[in-house]
Amino acid sequence: MNIRNKLTLLFIVIVAIIITIASISIYYSSADYRQDDFYSRLMNKAINTAKLLIEVDEVDASLLRRIERDNPLSLPKEKIIIYNYKNEILFSTDEERELAINNQLLDKIRLEDQVRFTQGEFEVLGFLFSDEFDRFVVVTGATDIYGLKKLQNLRLILIIVFCASIVVVTFAGYVYAGRALKPISKVVANVQDISISSLDVRLDEGNGKDEIAQLTHTFNEMLERLERAFKTQKNFIANASHELRTPLTAITGQLEVLLMKDRTTEEYKVAVQSILEDIKNLNSISNRLLLLAQASNFENEKQLEPLRIDELLWQVREELIKHNREYKIEISLSVSVDDGHLSVMGDAQLLKTAISNVIENGCKYSQDHTVQVSLSADEEFLLLKFKDTGIGISPEDLKIVTEPFQRGKNAHKIKGHGIGLSLVSAIVKMHNATLDIRSDLNQGTEVAIKMRHLA
Repeated sequence: MNIRNKLTLLFIVIVAIIITIASISIYYSSADYRQDDFYSRLMNKAINTAKLLIEVDEVDASLLRRIERDNPLSLPKEKIIIYNYKNEILFSTDEERELAINNQLLDKIRLEDQVRFTQGEFEVLGFLFSDEFDRFVVVTGATDIYGLKKLQNLRLILIIVFCASIVVVTFAGYVYAGRALKPISKVVANVQDISISSLDVRLDEGNGKDEIAQLTHTFNEMLERLERAFKTQKNFIANASHELRTPLTAITGQLEVLLMKDRTTEEYKVAVQSILEDIKNLNSISNRLLLLAQASNFENEKQLEPLRIDELLWQVREELIKHNREYKIEISLSVSVDDGHLSVMGDAQLLKTAISNVIENGCKYSQDHTVQVSLSADEEFLLLKFKDTGIGISPEDLKIVTEPFQRGKNAHKIKGHGIGLSLVSAIVKMHNATLDIRSDLNQGTEVAIKMRHLA
């Protein structure tokens, strides 16, 4: 069942419940009013009859019967019976004895003053009537033909109104649901027209205030993210292909040159050394791409384990200086840092890679090849700061340097592939940490990594 039919059915059910409750309330209120009105007329008529019999000396039972027989105000099938204190009948118009009255009922009337009940087609009322000298029990009954007929007509009218209302609500609900869902149908039609080649298309957000506009806005934001992701993927593939092709082309060219003629041993050594450098470069790019893929798709928290950041820092420093003697890495720990603040949950190899990339970038882009590393902590977080005095990054480039193969415009003269910071960003996100990069052109860069410690 589609949403339009569901909404229509919901309208029908709600209206049906409301009309049913209203109709039942009207019907039973009318029925109670009819009954109270009928019993009131019964009592007034019976009281007048009892007064004529008991208080008017000129009127006896036989005369009163003739009066009642010819009375145009008598109710349909009206019966009036008057009893004395001995339960003897003083007056009765119930000649066929259609009302079954016994002593228990008379005693109940004397006890409760007034009793109402139904007997067959008769609605019967019994009550006490008193004069100066005695108390009498008056029992009267009649059939409310006209009142019951009106009630029957009311019931029929309510049923007709109910059925007509359901028909109207079904039609109106179907039309209204169609109009209400029309914007959604329009959105669906527009979405179906969007393909991988038209991710730049955006949906019309309308007035921007209702839920449909919010849905459309959310979908547009998703399209924006998808478009960026596809562009990033395309750029990544193109850049990765270029970065991998460059050393491969160099290797191919050098081998082709070597094969053109015989070379001396020294020439072969120089060529092999150059090819080896290209292979190392190719291997470095491949390893970084694999690490980037591993960090970007990291989902298994079981690979995380407790480790000390200060120990990782010293290991990274030792490895970098071992391969690059000109690098100067100064590490300082805040005096307020306790041993417990130095432990975090993480992947040791990936964190070492992230720290190594940040420090290596700082040393590589600084004339003095110096990076200052500071370590501080508060009650909840551990803060790593890496500061250099290198060439810096422009505000425009700062927005994209964490994307794969993106480098600052002022960094192309220095050897690199644009993978380092994107790898750092992916590893930091994997550890639920934050990465903050601040930089000024020709003055230096400060990179801050904030992680939750285990203390």
